[in-house]
Amino acid sequence: MPNPLISVVLPVYDRQQQLTDCLDSLLAQTLRDFEVLLVVDGSPDSPERVAAAYELRDPRIRMLRLNAAVGIGRARNAGMARAVGEYLLFLDSDHLLDPDALGVLAERLTGTGPVDVLLFGHDREHGGRVWPGGSGELLAGLGPGVFGPLDHPELLGAPAHAWDRLIRRGLVPPFPDGSHEEIPVVHQAMLTARRVAVLERTCVRIRRRHTVHPTGSPGSSHFDLFDQYQRSFELLDGTPESDPFRAPLFTRMVRHLLFVFDLAGCVDRAERPQFFQRAAEAYRTYQPDGYRRPGGREGVKFSLLANGAYPAFEVAKLGQIARTAVAGRR
Repeated sequence: MPNPLISVVLPVYDRQQQLTDCLDSLLAQTLRDFEVLLVVDGSPDSPERVAAAYELRDPRIRMLRLNAAVGIGRARNAGMARAVGEYLLFLDSDHLLDPDALGVLAERLTGTGPVDVLLFGHDREHGGRVWPGGSGELLAGLGPGVFGPLDHPELLGAPAHAWDRLIRRGLVPPFPDGSHEEIPVVHQAMLTARRVAVLERTCVRIRRRHTVHPTGSPGSSHFDLFDQYQRSFELLDGTPESDPFRAPLFTRMVRHLLFVFDLAGCVDRAERPQFFQRAAEAYRTYQPDGYRRPGGREGVKFSLLANGAYPAFEVAKLGQIARTAVAGRR
């Protein structure tokens, strides 16, 4: 029997009771040519019974048991090692696929021929509201052709998600430990790809607002962001013709750091000064020569971070919150 076109690697964590919805959306796919690797580890949030029940329902689903609570990165690595599909898709339990999502991806691959990475759109749902993912406008301008990384280095400025792209099996390096583990993996795949294409279509919906997977590696924290981006910039150091990629990657890093810093509940109050100073150090370390900051309010944030001006940043944020509250009462 030939290998499937797509292998879906799905670590089984169900803290938000969304896993069955995700699996049902996979079984409802119009495309039949795929497999699903369900990776169960020793975490209390990893329900083996649910995975086993779905394995019995459909022969395309295989369950892989791990003996310890290893976290999202190692779970993905274990599933990837067992996958046999031509392309890998990494999903989490809070993702939903449109019924024709894998089918339209397969059709796009028929039109492009073999590619290393196929990017597609996603959206987010939270509190009854749906909004487009962060890469939609960027993908919309890339056209229907096949291209190489140097043709569109701005793609390193897109959010580094492992679940809004198909990646050719064999091109995916191991996921590191820690939170935000997909950052260097996605960047390495993009930098080593030779043929990249885009499907200008939303295929996946993510149903959380939090910036990371709900179950990170043991001992992980948001401070892992600094190590993950260090890995990505080290990849650039070993990449020929890397200069065009530095400004987009730098902008993405700063936006990500500021997003995590601003998002309620991400960084504890006691750790905020330390996180901000680490972010300021990363800014000074990786800022490309001749870099031009964004304009407007975002540019002010970049400037305050560049100068390590934590008190002024917090004052500015409080002022913004107050203005928003006043506007909301009008």
